[in-house]
Amino acid sequence: MERLTKRSVQGRVRSLDAYRGFVMLAMASSGIGIAATMNSEAFQSLDSARLPSYWTSLWENLRYQFSHVAWTGCSFWDLIQPSFMFMVGVSMPFSYGRREESGESQTRMFFHVLWRSAILIALGVFLSSNGRGQTNFTFVNVLTQIGLGYPLLYLLLRPGFNVQLVTVIAITIGYSAAFYMYESPEEDLRNVTEYLTEVKGMDESEWTQFKGSAAHWNKHTNAAAAFDRWFLNLLPSAEEEWRGQRFWVNRGGYQTLNFIPSLITMILGLMAGGILKGDKTNREKLEWLLAAGAVCLVLGVLVDTHIWPQWLRDMTTANWSLCPIVKRIWTPSWAVFSSGWTFWMLAAFFMSIDMTGQHRWSMPLIVVGMNSIAMYCMSQMIKPWAARTLKTHLTTLDIWTGLDPGIIFYLFSSDYAFAPIFEYTSRVFVLWLICVWMYRQKIFIRI
Repeated sequence: MERLTKRSVQGRVRSLDAYRGFVMLAMASSGIGIAATMNSEAFQSLDSARLPSYWTSLWENLRYQFSHVAWTGCSFWDLIQPSFMFMVGVSMPFSYGRREESGESQTRMFFHVLWRSAILIALGVFLSSNGRGQTNFTFVNVLTQIGLGYPLLYLLLRPGFNVQLVTVIAITIGYSAAFYMYESPEEDLRNVTEYLTEVKGMDESEWTQFKGSAAHWNKHTNAAAAFDRWFLNLLPSAEEEWRGQRFWVNRGGYQTLNFIPSLITMILGLMAGGILKGDKTNREKLEWLLAAGAVCLVLGVLVDTHIWPQWLRDMTTANWSLCPIVKRIWTPSWAVFSSGWTFWMLAAFFMSIDMTGQHRWSMPLIVVGMNSIAMYCMSQMIKPWAARTLKTHLTTLDIWTGLDPGIIFYLFSSDYAFAPIFEYTSRVFVLWLICVWMYRQKIFIRI
């Protein structure tokens, strides 16, 4: 825990904290309850004849944007983790620049990097184990992914822009080539498919997302999935043993080795941070962020046409995928494509806050962004507590005021179609109030 002086708080780049706060609030909202609302009986029983013609398409689009895509593609919800990891890179030149200015030695800074890496990995495993019977040794949590790549990211801080760019290219080509050259052994493929069908009751659509060369990036049968079937079986697991192994697949398709291409995301953030910390004018910095975002997006859509809108694919008959854009295994094409959006989002915050000097509107975001680790941990551990506490005291308030229907009806009743939206929003509001209190007390959690 750390207490910052007023001077140190004011000396920060506010757009970085605001962007980070926006990302953390979005993450903590659990999709604002959109999917839960649409899945509720009350919502499904609404009389469609009395609703606007655009009602169904509006809510379907909202559900898509506030949910993870099944495998290939991109939604707003998929951009939360890339934004978080991108900002790790952006912040590094500033945080270690301050340490260097304070006279801290290179050796001490590197040991701090290793310490931070270890804490992030341990914290990620701890949070993933919350509510389980024993430690859940999984390394796909965003904190563990950052922790695994953090020392390598730090080693690229000093070499500069050109070395960072070459490293991005090398990881992109090397990791893509590793997937492309990997052929799943027949016995392993048979075991995986039989495990999914016999134990999990799934059909072949679970592991046949692509055909042709793109099939090297299919779920559960790719190179990173094979690595986890070796690595995670070296660690204790609560899973039932099947054919001599306890771990066979990650249900969502997430893999430990994702941290390698995730470095692309963080390095691109590191490059952006170097530009923002540099001597360019604010206008030049904005233009650079916008141009970098455009380059990343163009490269992404050129590499994989599956990301194109269907009408454009139909019009051009384009159908190729040199490297599919898949968030769950963090393909290099996904790292580059998603970074295009993060560059642009950072540019929007930089322009509207640092360039205009108008930051008051962003304070609700900044108070969260300056305590992002605290907000992340709270969102993982105490959201159910927040809901129970609200229900307890709002019930008392309803009884006291005699409201009928009361506030509880609109937040928690299964008879009200939009209750999940209000419930999820109120939970995040409680977490936000805690961040406000910590900000006012100048309490900031640092690792």
